Amino acid sequence: MQVEKLEKTVPEVVQKLTKLKSETLAAELSWCWVSFQNDKNPVGLIEKGQAALELFKEAREKNSKAVSKKLVESFEKALN
Repeated sequence: MQVEKLEKTVPEVVQKLTKLKSETLAAELSWCWVSFQNDKNPVGLIEKGQAALELFKEAREKNSKAVSKKLVESFEKALN
């Protein structure tokens, strides 16, 4: 995981999740991010991050402009 990249992408991902009407996942990811910053345990962050990526990929299949390719790629790289 690349913490520096996550610091930049997590707020964008949370904002995009909210726009896609997935407020619950946005809140969970945001909570996991703060938890990770406190205890350095990435399990929840990775789990919710993967769920967000799946949602983004589904949204891109329906409408390629719904989520930017750059956001998906940068978030994937940051999580791996």
